[in-house]
Amino acid sequence: MLPILAFDTSAAHCAAALLLQGRVIQRLEPMEKGQAERLIPLLEEVLAEGGIGWRDLRALAVGTGPGNFTGVRIAVAAARGLALGLGIPAVGVTRLEALAHGLPRPLVVIEDARRDQVYVQLFTPAGPGPAHLADRIVPACPATGSAAGPGALPPAMPLVEAIARIGAERAASPQPRPSPFYLRGADAVPPADPPPVILP
Repeated sequence: MLPILAFDTSAAHCAAALLLQGRVIQRLEPMEKGQAERLIPLLEEVLAEGGIGWRDLRALAVGTGPGNFTGVRIAVAAARGLALGLGIPAVGVTRLEALAHGLPRPLVVIEDARRDQVYVQLFTPAGPGPAHLADRIVPACPATGSAAGPGALPPAMPLVEAIARIGAERAASPQPRPSPFYLRGADAVPPADPPPVILP
C-alpha cells in the first residue's frame, strides 16, 4: 500500500513521513501550538519532495495518541477528511504501538502520562496486551518510552516513520476509521450551574 503518508500532532510537534518504495521522507517541527494551521502545508511540502501529489497516495496513517487532547483531534480529523476526499483508507496507530515497532519482544512501553502516572502496554511475540494507566511500574522485561527509566531501549525509528510502516502493513485489510485513543477522560467538564432560562 505505497505510497503512504503518515502524520502526528499528538505532542508538541507537527510530524509527517512519506513512505515510498525504497525511501522515507520525513519532517518533525517542534511546536507548542499552531499544528492545525501548519499540518496541511507540511504534508504538501513532504509530497512535493517525494515528487508525487495527493492523488498518488494509496493510504494514510495517523497517530491517535495518547497525547495532547487537542493535538490528537487535529490529526485524526485531518486524516478522516483527507481519506474521504481522496477515497483511500486511513489507518489509526497509537503512540504506544509506534514506540514498540521494530523492537524485540517481549517489551513494555512506558510513557509519561503526567499527574504522577504512566501509560503502559506490554507487547509479546503473541501480540499486544491492553494499554492502561498506572501509578508506577517496575518492568520485568526490556522497556522503552519516556518513563521507562535509564535502561530504556531507544526507539527503532522516529515515531512518525513507525506510524507510516504500521499503517502500510494494516492498510491492505479493512480498518476502522481512525479515532482518538484516550486512556484518561478530558479535563474539561460541563458546568455544574443550571443553564439560564430563555424567556420567550
